[in-house]
Amino acid sequence: METNEALPEYTRYTYEDYCTWDDDKRRELIDGVPYAMSAPSQAHQEIIGGLHYQLYSFLKGKPCKVFIAPFDVRLNFDTRDDIVVQPDLLVVCDKSKLDGKSCLGAPDMAIEILSPSTAALDRFLKFNRYLQAGVREYWIVDPDSKTVSVHILENDKYTAQAFCSDDKVSVHVLEGCVINLSEVFAE
Repeated sequence: METNEALPEYTRYTYEDYCTWDDDKRRELIDGVPYAMSAPSQAHQEIIGGLHYQLYSFLKGKPCKVFIAPFDVRLNFDTRDDIVVQPDLLVVCDKSKLDGKSCLGAPDMAIEILSPSTAALDRFLKFNRYLQAGVREYWIVDPDSKTVSVHILENDKYTAQAFCSDDKVSVHVLEGCVINLSEVFAE
């Protein structure tokens, strides 16, 4: 992702500014800095489909909901309101966090699927913002290596586990939910 040069320069943008941008470009806002988002690859979309299908099927009829990007997550809406991200997938179990167009605060789970243009952002900057906001479970999916890094929030830190394409992964925040990665990374 690149910062967007087309916008006028300000010290820091907020969600209010973000809502005024009407040029139809997808962006995220992290610490007041806009990051342009490029179109996802076919592999990226297939992985989202596989994960969404399994999460949606498990959650059907349950109070938690799964959302696909683009869906704004305002991680610090109650303070500076200058972090607006769009995880590829997110799970929200507290309906009071949903205002009809965004998630106010940390979702229970966020999933990012890496692409060459977003890998550093997802692994470092967004990783730290999710941790600070209290996202209880954060998955980083690597389409190239067909691996998933699962980060569980414990004592204000993430503990990590790595899984490969033939593993089954229990979703920590959704008791009884198991994701079959062989169906996610199917050719």
